[in-house]
Amino acid sequence: MKRKIIIALFTLSCMTLSAQETTPTSASRVGQGKVLSLQQLKDSALNNNIAIRTARFDMEAARHQRQEAFTKYFPNISGTGLWFNANKGMAQMDVNPSEFIPSSLAAMLSQQLPPEVLSSMANPTSISMMKNGTIGSLMAMQPIFAGGQIINGNKLARLGEDVSRLQLRRSENEVEKTTEQYYWQLVTLQEKMKTIKAVETFLSDIYKDVDVAVRAGVALPNDRLQVQLRQNDVASQKLKLQNGIFLMKQLLRQYANLGSDFEIAALSMESQELPIGKDESGVRLVPEYQLLDKQVEATGLQHKIAIGQQLPSVAVGAGYNYHNLFDKDRTFGMIFATVSIPISDWWGGSHSIKRKKIEHQKAKEQLEDTEQLLLIRMQNAWNSVQETYQQLQLAQKGIEQAEENLRLNRNYYQAGTSRMSDLLEAQLLYQQACDKRTDTFAEYQNKRLEYRQAVGQ
Repeated sequence: MKRKIIIALFTLSCMTLSAQETTPTSASRVGQGKVLSLQQLKDSALNNNIAIRTARFDMEAARHQRQEAFTKYFPNISGTGLWFNANKGMAQMDVNPSEFIPSSLAAMLSQQLPPEVLSSMANPTSISMMKNGTIGSLMAMQPIFAGGQIINGNKLARLGEDVSRLQLRRSENEVEKTTEQYYWQLVTLQEKMKTIKAVETFLSDIYKDVDVAVRAGVALPNDRLQVQLRQNDVASQKLKLQNGIFLMKQLLRQYANLGSDFEIAALSMESQELPIGKDESGVRLVPEYQLLDKQVEATGLQHKIAIGQQLPSVAVGAGYNYHNLFDKDRTFGMIFATVSIPISDWWGGSHSIKRKKIEHQKAKEQLEDTEQLLLIRMQNAWNSVQETYQQLQLAQKGIEQAEENLRLNRNYYQAGTSRMSDLLEAQLLYQQACDKRTDTFAEYQNKRLEYRQAVGQ
């Protein structure tokens, strides 16, 4: 009766790896760490992972770039100040007063002025101006027409902000996928540890029975030795699992940036359902497709900007100026208009326009090709979900068959019609069936996530 209870406990440990999923709280503790669910681990990774923080910085930078492009709609205001002191006047000239005096006035002056004054008026006089001075101006320029460069530049900046959001979403998908992979690897190792502990209990009970039988002379010493060898093998497996669990927890702790030690919440491996079938329209929702779609739009805007760079630009402006170049403060205002026509740039600009057009066409063809590849990825992800689901059902049946095989071999050995090696082989097959179900369950969860991301969920 005792032996039947032991094998029933071993079976129950492998079949029901844990009961229901518990609701972790910040106060819940297992050992020394908090109990965290898969969603809590993903939330921590999404909030603290370096890839997510980098993507958010890029999105913030793109927002500032959009705001910077918006300022191009407003006037460009600039101020200029200049003070100078030259070694000689910048404006110099020789003036002969006699050249500017009419003959009738010269005859009148010759009768009234002294001879020495008349003599000086006949000689040239040197005049020097603007040896030093101060100049200041305040100008405002408002673009009126720039070939659509400002409008398309703002559209391109807004597009860059959209791209940064999609890149953040793609980074979040990658972080979520990696976190789940780490989580299910840890679950797999811990569930295998539970199986190992159940095996240890099972082998310990067999060893006690065989040892008594050997001492009584009704069993061979070789039977006891076989059990000891299997116990040594299980101890080696347990050590590897302990090291693997420690390393995986450290890796998950670093990736999710957890500040303290943790344990994962218990979960149920029962009642798994196949998700709803694939929807090909979801391919347009995945970040990879949307990023390429934005690339097509961006190359189209760049083509329009290249055309605008070859068109005339018109601007109006107003300014307020000051100078004291003639030793007297002078201020004045002015309004003006400018027209700029890129004549010599037309030759090279035509090639730039053609190059941008080629890039736009290339982006469109790449989008079409990628859409087909994403559809193939979606189909492959759905096939993998179906395949692993069927494997999970087969693994469950395998446990039931291995359980029955173990029960029969235990009865045969007790009846003396079977060898110890057959019983240990049945035990090993049952352990492998439990591990197979655990591995398949974790793989099924990962495939479901891959499928959800493939359809843009």
